[in-house]
Amino acid sequence: MAMLGQRRQQRPATRKRLESPGAKRADEGSVVIERLAHDGRGVAHNLEGKILFIEQALPGEEIEVAVHTQHGRYDEGHVRRILKASDERVTPGCAHFGRCGGCDLQHLAIEGQRRHKQQVLREHMARHDIELPELSLLEGDAWGYRRRARLGVRVGSDDRIHMGYRVRGQDRLFNIEQCPILEPRLEALLQPLRALIETLEAPRRLGHIELVAGDENVMITLRQLRRVSNDLARWQQFAHEYGVLLSVVCGEGEKPALERLDDRPETWPSYRALPGDDALNIRVQNGDFLQANAEVNHQLVAQVLAWADIHDGMSVVDLFAGVGNFSLTLAAAGARVIAYEGRESMVQRLRDNAQAAGVSDDIEARCTDLASAPPGLEDAALVVLDPPRAGAQGICQSLAVSGPSRVLYVSCEPATLARDVHLLVSGGYRLVRAAVADMFPQTAHLESLVLLERQPT
Repeated sequence: MAMLGQRRQQRPATRKRLESPGAKRADEGSVVIERLAHDGRGVAHNLEGKILFIEQALPGEEIEVAVHTQHGRYDEGHVRRILKASDERVTPGCAHFGRCGGCDLQHLAIEGQRRHKQQVLREHMARHDIELPELSLLEGDAWGYRRRARLGVRVGSDDRIHMGYRVRGQDRLFNIEQCPILEPRLEALLQPLRALIETLEAPRRLGHIELVAGDENVMITLRQLRRVSNDLARWQQFAHEYGVLLSVVCGEGEKPALERLDDRPETWPSYRALPGDDALNIRVQNGDFLQANAEVNHQLVAQVLAWADIHDGMSVVDLFAGVGNFSLTLAAAGARVIAYEGRESMVQRLRDNAQAAGVSDDIEARCTDLASAPPGLEDAALVVLDPPRAGAQGICQSLAVSGPSRVLYVSCEPATLARDVHLLVSGGYRLVRAAVADMFPQTAHLESLVLLERQPT
């Protein structure tokens, strides 16, 4: 998972593309794409049997491939020419596709994307000899879903301003004209933001811009290397003109100062854990975790609640609880929740959200290091955990020895999920339910959810 103000870890930029004069075909003929790799690239073999990973190639396609990086056991390439296209190939919906380091599956129809993600989860589990039950699919709109984004800002040596995302496989920024996966309120701000930056007195002092869309409002957060009063006045006027909230993080170092034009709690962005449920209104601040896709998050919370099968007074431990995405709903359904989170600021936000939702008597929020399991997990009826990409290996090792009767695991990384589920199964659990949540359409990223039950000895 990613925090507001923190960029998701990306694959290291180790590939260097050869321009077409230096690129070469994989062999004298063509290759046929056999399948998709987990990262969405096509997989084929050349005449010598060497594996090829080919960007923007789809299963069943016959293509000419240009190799741009060679390795000992495999080569990496891109499509030079499509000789036979897949029926599922579609025209990408964004003009920046292929250059942008974000989306990587826009050339594949959304149904194919979702089948691929389900297959990826199955393959990761199969590596640990774990058979999945029938998979549920949580899905929403394929476009206009992303409610948070980070825009880099850089001024070149020629004084040209660059505002946008990073080029695929590189560290440099490129200017974006559109981003159709962004929530429409955020995409509509791209051009006005760039126009404003062009007028700033000290654009070099602006590091990046965070955009967050709550259910009722939008917040812009500026990362300023130092405070520039005249520029701040321009940003204040922009916020007033476009009806957005504005916060400014000023200074360098680990703890820069945060300024808000209006610091009342009710002006922070908020979202409903379940659609239409105004009582479960969850507020977030800079640095808090926020699921990027509101529609799919609603389904994810509802699925957790359904599988949890809460009865009044049921004891639930929520690990990596964030600001209460699951804890509040579980408590509202009648559970007694102990919520653990590793960041004190989010623990305080969880308490505030619980108070506002009227469930503070049913949630005990604790701050602790979750590299290992907190004590007392075996006393709960259910443990819910939603760890970052690294997973929860230490916790699952403890649960395997002395865990509760049920464990509900939400994951944003199928490889670490499979590793952790293997630990739980080895300790006597059985995987009984599983779902894939398409939290990030047009990309190879997938969210998943599994329920495990301890088998009687």
